Amino acid sequence: MSSAAFMPMAARTRDPMRFTEHGAERLDAAALPMLSEIKRAVAGLPPHRPGVRLSSLPALSRLLGPDGGIGSHVRPFCTDVPQPVRAVLFDKTEANNWSLAWHQDRTICVRERRAVAEFGPWTIKSGLLHVAPPFALLAQMVTIRIHLDDVPPDNAPLLIAPGSHRVGLVREERIDAVVAQCGMHVCTALAGDIWIYATPILHASETAATPRRRRVLQVDYAEFDLPGGLEWSGV
Repeated sequence: MSSAAFMPMAARTRDPMRFTEHGAERLDAAALPMLSEIKRAVAGLPPHRPGVRLSSLPALSRLLGPDGGIGSHVRPFCTDVPQPVRAVLFDKTEANNWSLAWHQDRTICVRERRAVAEFGPWTIKSGLLHVAPPFALLAQMVTIRIHLDDVPPDNAPLLIAPGSHRVGLVREERIDAVVAQCGMHVCTALAGDIWIYATPILHASETAATPRRRRVLQVDYAEFDLPGGLEWSGV
C-alpha cells in the first residue's frame, strides 16, 4: 500500500475502489466537520469492548439521519431515502487488539420479536434484539464506517473482497475461495474519512501490527420498512 494515502489531504492519492463497480468507496474527509461532535457523542460508552451497539443517542441520530451531516453523504448511493438502522462503535487499542475472520454481516437489529417467515435465528447482542433476515434484504442495504482515528496499514484497517457482495450468501466453507477469486483490498483511512460499502460484502480485520487507538463508528442504512410488523431498532 502506497504511503501516499497518508500524506496531507491535498496530496492524497484517490482510492481505486468505486461503489458501483466494487461495492465499496472511500469518501475522503466527509465526516471531518462533524468529527468532534461524534467523538463527544460516543465518549461515555464502555471502553475495552470489541463492539458496542448503540441506541437512544439523539446527537448521533441527527447527524446520521438522511438530512444530517453524515446521512447526506449516504443518499447519493441509494435510490430512496436511507435511514440509519443500526450503529456499532469499534474501539481497538493496544490492550484490546482483536482480529476478525472473513465474513458477511448477516443480522439486523429490531425492536421486538415477531414470527415472520425466513427471519431467524434470533440473538441478543449488547441487550439489543437481532435476527438474521433473508439475504435479499441485506443485499438492499449499505453500511458506512466513520473513522475517528487514522487507520494506516499497520493499524488494522478493514479488508474487503471487492465485488463479493454480488456472490450472494457465502457459506463458510466457500469463503476462502470467494476471497481468492475477488481479491483483497486494504481500506486505509484518515480520521474524518468515511468508507461506504454494500452490507453483504465479505470483509475482515487483522490485529494491529503497531497498535494504538482505532475508533470506528459503523452504521447500517436501509431505505425500506421491514415486513410482518417488524420494526428497525434505529439509532
